[in-house]
Amino acid sequence: MTTIRKTLLALLAGCAMGLAAAGAQAETLRIATEGAYPPFNFVDAKGELQGFDVDIAKALCAEMKVECTIAAQAWDGIIPGLNAGQYDLIVASMSITPARQEAVNFTQPYYQAGAVLVAPKDSGLEPTADSLAGKSIGVQRASTYAKLIEANFPKADVRLYDKTDNHNLDLVSGRIDGVIAQRIIMSEWLGSSDGAAYEIKGEAMLDPAILGEGAGIALRKSDTELQARVDTALAAILENGVYDEINTRYFPFSLKPAN
Repeated sequence: MTTIRKTLLALLAGCAMGLAAAGAQAETLRIATEGAYPPFNFVDAKGELQGFDVDIAKALCAEMKVECTIAAQAWDGIIPGLNAGQYDLIVASMSITPARQEAVNFTQPYYQAGAVLVAPKDSGLEPTADSLAGKSIGVQRASTYAKLIEANFPKADVRLYDKTDNHNLDLVSGRIDGVIAQRIIMSEWLGSSDGAAYEIKGEAMLDPAILGEGAGIALRKSDTELQARVDTALAAILENGVYDEINTRYFPFSLKPAN
């Protein structure tokens, strides 16, 4: 074999290795989450990211058969970091809103928290217009849940509070008949000593027109092919039981988005 031929073969081998490495790199997705919103995303005692969002991200990567890295990113810079190319996806319980849709694209929702009516176990209240007519219902001021009451329970006696903690205190003291708030927050409160005598009444309310579509995975607007792949993977884990298994690690109820 001549020296020239050996040199050409070496160059071709080097190019092939470079292309293989580039291909492998293209199949490594960089994912950002916040790391400060338990149980959805948080840093454990070992300094590792954990939570519902993190497990969903890993499941999507496994379904797509790609390598992924997941890193924490401060919330106020998370969308700018995506658009600057620092990572490829945001999986961080980000609600799909019109304002955010101007900056990024979203997959289909991967969960909906929804709103619930919480009242004393023996109250007999239900989340219907007739049941709540004339009843004093606490809700956080200027929240989407306040809009939900206005639209669906117009005859309720609405009491506005600055914080969910404050309407929960009035519920315990008997100054109001019930509260309407986010399902996950209220479920955690029901597990406390203060919430022991109360329960969620009826089904969770998932009104997309008022409460939004739910949380989605954010991508750059230019990454339409990747968005399609992630949506396909999301549909798969919603159907094959993987999503349900992750859900039960963190919540006693399903967060599956409405069809």
